[in-house]
Amino acid sequence: MYLRKGQGPHVVTLPNGTQMSRADLPPAGTTRWVARRKEAVVRGVQAGLLTLDEAIGRYELSEEEFAGWEAAMSNHGTDGLKTTLTQRYRQG
Repeated sequence: MYLRKGQGPHVVTLPNGTQMSRADLPPAGTTRWVARRKEAVVRGVQAGLLTLDEAIGRYELSEEEFAGWEAAMSNHGTDGLKTTLTQRYRQG
């Protein structure tokens, strides 16, 4: 498998001790966002695997959308990223 050389590290260690690589990120142009993919993007940015600007450009996100994912994840974990549970977390 050939990995294109890009800026930044290709593998990072997350706070829980697991490793994450660029291959673990969703493909560019992803349009169907499930909680697992949102979590991968947020963790990738937080760990320095890609920059916020790279994530916004690669996944066509707005800064507000990413900030919302990050806030939901920090407040409620991965479950906070599920669209079916958004209303429950906003009310509580």
